[in-house]
Amino acid sequence: MLVTMKICSNINLKYASKEIEKTVFDSLEIDNKGYLESKLDGNTIKYEIKSESLGSFLSTADDLIASEIVVEKILYSTHDN
Repeated sequence: MLVTMKICSNINLKYASKEIEKTVFDSLEIDNKGYLESKLDGNTIKYEIKSESLGSFLSTADDLIASEIVVEKILYSTHDN
């Protein structure tokens, strides 16, 4: 008997303002299409990751977090200048 696995996770990223939230969302949305679901909710971006393999799930989560860190660094470095 073949057993299939489904992995699901929610990642919520909360920001200080809707402006920052929207900027991050727009910056990441192109890369996220087809890999995860995302929506805006107040000052929070809500991501839902679904995968049938642990490797794929971890890659998607890692890519999302790494990309968000890059956008956050860009936002804060340009805001300080």
